[in-house]
Amino acid sequence: MDASAEAPLVTYELRGAVAVVTLNRPEKRNAISDRVVAALDEAVSRATAEAKAAVICGAGPHFSAGLDLAEHVEKTLIEAVENSRTWHRVFDRIQRGCIPWVASLQGAVVGGGFELAASTHIRVADPGAYFALPEGSRGIFVGGGGSVRIARLIGAARMADMMLTGRTVPAAEMERWGGVSYIAPEGEAFEMALKLAERTAQNAPMSNYAILNALPRIQDMSSEDGLFTESIMSALASATPEAEERLRAFLEKRAGKVEAPAGGGGNA
Repeated sequence: MDASAEAPLVTYELRGAVAVVTLNRPEKRNAISDRVVAALDEAVSRATAEAKAAVICGAGPHFSAGLDLAEHVEKTLIEAVENSRTWHRVFDRIQRGCIPWVASLQGAVVGGGFELAASTHIRVADPGAYFALPEGSRGIFVGGGGSVRIARLIGAARMADMMLTGRTVPAAEMERWGGVSYIAPEGEAFEMALKLAERTAQNAPMSNYAILNALPRIQDMSSEDGLFTESIMSALASATPEAEERLRAFLEKRAGKVEAPAGGGGNA
């Protein structure tokens, strides 16, 4: 048997408090198959159990070219529906789990790869990364949650444009649209993603949980329901022993103040 066939489809590494999850099909541009989704599900479970934050990235020159079309074309109608719902379940465990996820993006971030990236909380792109949703030309429709997650990041009109025309969007433009959080210096996307994940891992767990789970739900609520939910979450987060210790550390000048960004002005 070819040794490469035995390589794990998704690799996992724990670096301190941060789990590093890597899509590992570089010869297929990290196309996402059923087995990849299953392996990703296992990695998410492991990261949730033993890490305080996670980075997801792709081996080789691309993050992910999306759905494994060779596998998808063989599915029956009901199998396609069930497959889509599996993607939803796994990606939702990333978006609304217990720990922050940061995506390191390079090369192709296409179709299902973009849907996976959209389920993370912070997206760091290499300047050469590019984004596309070619479903219209393939005769299919997004099935990994993109109609909800990507549309909320960049707007339904821009998403429809990408799907209808097949246009490829460079990283800098995607950042302006809201689909990318940071553009890293060339070749440094992973290192930036790792540093950001390490920073989020230092937050109080209850604060992170509220940010990951309350914020997206509040967006689905009326203003009044959202404000009420905010009050409840604010009280719950503030009532933890860790919150009390962190607030006392600030008041007793054992914790630093917020500083102005480099080159910026204003009061800290």
